[in-house]
Amino acid sequence: MPHHLMNLRNVPDDEAEEIRELFESHAVSYYETPPSRWGISMGGFWVHDDDEARRARALLDDYQRQRQHQQRQRYQDGLHRGEVAGFWQRLVRHPVRILAACLAIAVIIALTLAPFLNLG
Repeated sequence: MPHHLMNLRNVPDDEAEEIRELFESHAVSYYETPPSRWGISMGGFWVHDDDEARRARALLDDYQRQRQHQQRQRYQDGLHRGEVAGFWQRLVRHPVRILAACLAIAVIIALTLAPFLNLG
């Protein structure tokens, strides 16, 4: 029975390539299905064997922990260098866009909660 290891929808090309290299370097016999153009099928990495699935899952979990740490570190470094804008920097650069987004969020929350607030 096939085991789905990872969804490929919205996965960056560099991450998918690194996972392919990881599986190939550890001789994991996997196969890949691409995500559909219209978002109907998710695509992903698959294996057939239960033992292979456990081994691949362990490799994938370790890889994803490392990638998460690496990406967070890259983001923090960008914040410290001023290359990545935080909320306040974005507000200063694009005040109308940020305030419009906040207003839209408030309206959506109000419309969502209005039926429950009018019960009493």
